[in-house]
Amino acid sequence: METVATPVGQARITWHDAKKAHTVLALGHGAGGGIEARDLRALAAAMPAEGVSVALVEQPWRVAGKKVAPAPGTLDAAWSALWPALVLPGLPVIAGGRSAGARVACRTAGELGARAVLALSFPLHPPGKPDKSRADELTGVELPVLVVQGGRDPFGRPEEFPRGTSLVEVPWGDHGFALPKSAAVSEDEAMGVITGAVARWIGGGTPG
Repeated sequence: METVATPVGQARITWHDAKKAHTVLALGHGAGGGIEARDLRALAAAMPAEGVSVALVEQPWRVAGKKVAPAPGTLDAAWSALWPALVLPGLPVIAGGRSAGARVACRTAGELGARAVLALSFPLHPPGKPDKSRADELTGVELPVLVVQGGRDPFGRPEEFPRGTSLVEVPWGDHGFALPKSAAVSEDEAMGVITGAVARWIGGGTPG
């Protein structure tokens, strides 16, 4: 774990290192939670065995104990300021995150020199407001992008994404990839869908 100073406060990076890493996967959290999210924990546990070091990034507002995330520009400023710590190992970095963290990664990946973008539970629109689409944040990324989306995510179901989006669906998953009791798969199996798809994507295979 390391603390990194940014213009908007202290950020924190928790490293899950691979023994022989070939890539760094940097993951930011959402606006409603931290790095304890189930998908972030699953990736941090699984990816080091695939040669991918995982950096779980906590934004300054979260480190400071605040309950409400700041404006997007502030999130982007913090992420950009801590980026040098992510590239320090000298490996290519995939920028990613869940929900608001995915948006940050999309908005900043190009200028920061990221290799690709992993968007977990991308909030395509506010619940019930498909007319307020954020699709341009995805389509504006001129890098490989993988979206991993719950099948019943109210912030955007898989079928709502722009044609051509590289997307892996987690059946029955909601915005936090939680499953209803009636789901035909377990949470462990759902997390396996995520980690397996990400491992194949980073390894050069076909995600999904």
